[in-house]
Amino acid sequence: MSGRRVGRNGNGGGPAWRDDRVWQAGFLVGSALGAAATVLGRRAERVARQGLVDWPRAERIAAARLRNTPGTLSPEELRATEPAYAAAMAAIVPRLSETLGAELPGVVERAGVVDRAGWVAANVTTFASLIGTLEDELLDQVIPRGGGLTKATMALANRWVTTRQLGFLLGFMGSKVLGQYDLALLSAEATPGRLLFVEENIRQTATALDVPLDPFRTWIALHETTHAFEFEAHPWLRPYLAERLEAQLRLFSREASGLGREALRSLGRSIRGEREADGPEHWMERLMSPEQRRLFRETQAVMSLLEGFSDYVMDEVGRDLVPDVERISNRFHERRHARRSPFERAVMRLTGMDIKLEQYRKGELFVRAIAEAGGSAALRRVWEGPDSMPRHGEIDDPSAWLARVMPGAGS
Repeated sequence: MSGRRVGRNGNGGGPAWRDDRVWQAGFLVGSALGAAATVLGRRAERVARQGLVDWPRAERIAAARLRNTPGTLSPEELRATEPAYAAAMAAIVPRLSETLGAELPGVVERAGVVDRAGWVAANVTTFASLIGTLEDELLDQVIPRGGGLTKATMALANRWVTTRQLGFLLGFMGSKVLGQYDLALLSAEATPGRLLFVEENIRQTATALDVPLDPFRTWIALHETTHAFEFEAHPWLRPYLAERLEAQLRLFSREASGLGREALRSLGRSIRGEREADGPEHWMERLMSPEQRRLFRETQAVMSLLEGFSDYVMDEVGRDLVPDVERISNRFHERRHARRSPFERAVMRLTGMDIKLEQYRKGELFVRAIAEAGGSAALRRVWEGPDSMPRHGEIDDPSAWLARVMPGAGS
């Protein structure tokens, strides 16, 4: 008998032989595909674990959006405004130091005029630092090591979406911000902050309010320089806030895997402007554990004080520095609290900017109330240390703060 394989029909080279060849080819192809999937999965996992956000792309998306915003200035035009801000700061700093009883060395040298894209670049660095503190732990939840091609692909898709969302939000915020005391709270080194003035937005706002530009610049500079005073004259404040922020981030990263659908539902309700009859009003608080909510409210009380104190000072000290300050202040506050479009309201709820507006309002009412009751002594006392900080309920009830910290004041 010959060595040639006999098929089912008795003829060599029949269907069984061809079936064997097909199976062999399928096995080889399957093995090759499996090896390729393993290699691709590992490569995709390495790429996915590079970060939750592609920050350079987010910055480019924001900058591209801002290029279409009216009032864009050239670098030469921005540089030409620097002497105006230097003159404003030269008048502001000694007056603030005298009024608040603290020196502000070096703050003038750390002031700069930026365009909207420059503000975005500064804040991309800040946001990347914040997210970086919890990124490894979140990445382990999103794409565990050895998770394979499917999880890596999903993580890359999430990064693409998140990057575009943050780019859009940074672009939106970059078209609104007038000035900023830029301070990296979680920086390893306690370097002093710097003052940024977004000249393009300042000009656009002065035109919209129909107020003279130079006094408006001075008024905005007074607000931001007061923030510098708050942090630089009180060294305990920065670590106090940083400690609470770090604790919130740690809790968030530990519990982030459990957010899921509830986060989406809560966000959807907030964008539609719905409020729950029972429970926290803001969508961010609904996602927090009791401990997170306590830390969040402590931080919000301090932020309300910071913003309200600066608003109070820019009006009170501004009376001697800013021509027609009452008209500027009235028009600015009317615009701040004017009714916004549904789109703007949704974006502000999404970003938490609605919380910031509430901080301005509550904080200024608190500061004005304690100043009227306790005078300059109360304004100094509030910055003495953590125990003098207003607590969550005290921002809405200044008399409670006075009774706790300055019993007998105003009586």
